Amino acid sequence: MSNPSSARAPVLKLTPLERRASLSLAVLFAARMLGLFLLTPIFAVAATTLVGGDNPARVGLALGAYGLTQAAMQIPLGMASDRYGRRPVIVFGMLLFVLGGVVCALASSVDWVTVGRVIQGLGAVSAAITAWIADATRPEVRTRAMALVGGSIGISFALSLVLSPVLVGEFGLSGLFWAISLLGFLCLLIAMFFVPPVPRSEADIVQATARDVLGHKDLLRLNFGVFCLHFILMALFMVAPGLLGRLGGYDSSSLWQVYLPVILASFVFMVPAVFYIERHKAYKASLEWAVLGLAVVLGLLPWLEGAFYPAVLALVGFFVAFNILEALQPSLVSRAAPPHYKGLALGFYNTAQSLGVFAGGVLGGMLVRWGGSAAVFWTSAMLAVVWLYTARGFRDPK
Repeated sequence: MSNPSSARAPVLKLTPLERRASLSLAVLFAARMLGLFLLTPIFAVAATTLVGGDNPARVGLALGAYGLTQAAMQIPLGMASDRYGRRPVIVFGMLLFVLGGVVCALASSVDWVTVGRVIQGLGAVSAAITAWIADATRPEVRTRAMALVGGSIGISFALSLVLSPVLVGEFGLSGLFWAISLLGFLCLLIAMFFVPPVPRSEADIVQATARDVLGHKDLLRLNFGVFCLHFILMALFMVAPGLLGRLGGYDSSSLWQVYLPVILASFVFMVPAVFYIERHKAYKASLEWAVLGLAVVLGLLPWLEGAFYPAVLALVGFFVAFNILEALQPSLVSRAAPPHYKGLALGFYNTAQSLGVFAGGVLGGMLVRWGGSAAVFWTSAMLAVVWLYTARGFRDPK
C-alpha cells in the first residue's frame, strides 16, 4: 500500500463562507436523509394498516421504488446542476420530495405509497448538494467539509431508529409521512434562503458528456467503491438488528440504545482521522486502510456472533471505517473530476450509491435465507477485498 507523505502541511481553517456553506448544506443533507431513513425501520410493520400491506412483495416495492428512481435521476440532475446551477436543481428536487411525501401521507393503499415514493425519488439532489460543497470549499479543506455531510448520514440513521417508532405510535403511518414532508419543506427553505451563493467560473458551466466520466478510470474506481460501501451497509443491517436483539435482549423499540452509542463512538475516532488525512495529504493510503478495515471487521463478525460486546465493538469499527469512507470518497470525486463536470461525476457517484442500497437490501435478504448471517458477513468481506484490489489502482490526487 502507498505510504502517506511525511511532509506536514499546516492545518487550514474554514473561511466564514466555507463554514456557512458547509454547515447549511450538511443540515440540508441531514434533514433530507432523516426523511428517507424514517420509513425504513417501521414500514414493514406499519404498512399492514394499508390496503395491500399484507403482501410483502408490494411492501418491498414501495420501499425500493425510491432507490430505483433516485438512481435513474442522479445523473440527469447532476448534469442540470452543472448547467443551470446547484440551487435551482435542489429547490426543484425538494419540491418533488415534498409532493411525494404528501401523496404517501394521503395514501390508503400500498400502491399509492409506491407512487409517492417514485415521485420522491425523482428529486435526486445528492449530486447537486455534494457538488455545491465542492464549489464552496478549497481542496485543502474539502474532506473536512465532506465529513460534515458524511457524518450526517450516520446521525440521521441513528435518529431515525429513535424517532420512527415514536412518530408512528403517536400519529400513525400517515403522521410519519407528514413529518417526512415537513423535513422536505425545511430542506427547501434552507436551499432557498440559508446556503450562501458561491461564485462559479465560466469553466464550471461547460456541459460534459457521460463518456467523459465513464472514460475516467479513477472515477470508475470511486463509483465501484461507493456501490460496495452501501451494498455492505444495507446487507449488514439485514442481520444486525436480529443479531443484537438475540444477544442483548433488545426489541425493535429499544435497539436505538445500541445504535446511538455505536454511531457516536465511531465519530470520536473518525474526526481525528479526517484531520490526519488532510494534514498529511494521505488520501490514497487512507482509502486503502479504511477498506482493509472494513474487510477485517466483516471477516471477524462470523466469529463474534455469539458474544454481544465483541459484536458491538466490531460495529464501532465498521462505522469508523464507514464514516471515513463516506467523507473521503466524495471529496476524492470532486478532486479527480475536472471542474466542468463535477456535478455529472457526482451524479454517477450517487447513482452507484443508490444502486448499492437497492442491491444490498435485495441480495442481503436472499443471503440471509440461503446461509444466515454468516453468509452476509462473508459475502460482504469478500466484496470489500475486491474493492481493496481496485482501490490500489487509484492515483493519489495530491
